[in-house]
Amino acid sequence: MSKRPLILVTNDDGINATGIRTLITIMKTIGDVIVVAPDSPQSGMGHAITLDSTLYAEELHYKEGDHKEYSCSGTPADCVKLAIRELLHRKPDLCVSGINHGSNSSINVIYSGTMSAAIEAGIEGIPAIGFSLLNYKWNAQFDACIPFVKTITENVLANGLPSGVVLNVNIPDIEEKDIKGIKICRQARANWVEEFDKRINPQGKDYYWLTGKFVNLDGGEDTDEWALENNYVSLVPVQFDLTAHQHIENIKNWNFKL
Repeated sequence: MSKRPLILVTNDDGINATGIRTLITIMKTIGDVIVVAPDSPQSGMGHAITLDSTLYAEELHYKEGDHKEYSCSGTPADCVKLAIRELLHRKPDLCVSGINHGSNSSINVIYSGTMSAAIEAGIEGIPAIGFSLLNYKWNAQFDACIPFVKTITENVLANGLPSGVVLNVNIPDIEEKDIKGIKICRQARANWVEEFDKRINPQGKDYYWLTGKFVNLDGGEDTDEWALENNYVSLVPVQFDLTAHQHIENIKNWNFKL
């Protein structure tokens, strides 16, 4: 009998979020699970790591009791680092992050703690996937995600991923029967147009709330935004080498004489 894969589960919404509880349930049907996730919400943390304060990891004991869970005081990237270096008995065969409450499509991948956890695993040579549902509510329903999360996970375990690549998967917030399938696509060119709501506190000091709107600048039909708008699950292979290789030769021709 073949050995069951060891799957590291993490997220950025916190260990008690509905999304990660759903993801744990799915992964337990596929392999042996260990959970290391933040003890509080860490959305928008990107790839932040803890440098100037202590990290804690508390083992939790749930009724199901057939897998280990740790609540970590750090960021999503911290969780993966700590899991690999201290908490796991061997290197995991896969890392899955999510299921995030809200979109991580397009430019959101840059800000996402969910995707940064997956990327951190990828840096360590571990196949990794970030899953997100387009619903920001704490009580979001994740049932429609289950078959898509499962088949994508099983495909990664069966086929592997190229070195330096992780998967960014976003799932539309509709019923399973209305999802048309999985679309392999590219990240749309889009950005947030931010505004700051300036207010004054009771002590007379200015403070700000970040607001804004998401603007899709990309009309292509091969993007994650198009896929999601048309009721597909979007799957984008993400590389964490940020070098613009195609522009290196051109920049070599610049005059850098001092």
